[in-house]
Amino acid sequence: MSKADRRAAARLAAAQALYEMEVADKGLADILAEFEAHWIGREVEGDQYNPAEVAFFRDIVSGVQKDQFAIDRRLDDALAEGWPLKRVEALMRAILRAAYYELKGRPDVPGRVVIAEYVDLANAFYGPEESGMINAVLDALARESRPEEFAARA
Repeated sequence: MSKADRRAAARLAAAQALYEMEVADKGLADILAEFEAHWIGREVEGDQYNPAEVAFFRDIVSGVQKDQFAIDRRLDDALAEGWPLKRVEALMRAILRAAYYELKGRPDVPGRVVIAEYVDLANAFYGPEESGMINAVLDALARESRPEEFAARA
């Protein structure tokens, strides 16, 4: 399995872990242990989860948790007027949080890759309208947080 595939699996696991942290009110240590022991690379309820880059998974989940207040404020600003982050469905919030953390905290990953990966992840759970909204929000945030990367091609 390629590094890209292991990272895609880590992103999926991170979004699911962030979702579960919010809806089940679980702490960071508990959620990391649960996902590493029972989800990543395992079969769960008939679904096979791919092996993931565990350090990448841990970085995203712990990075979002550490900076969640600032991340949420910025996402609120980036969303459409009158549509605050708290009105966005919980899994979509988790996807946006993970993606924005990666845009800000992982300069080693190209911004266009981050956007494409999280839009692909959103496509697994949502229709084109929701995925398009995630794409638009992430594109705006990427252009703001990584202007040098996005200046060459408009």
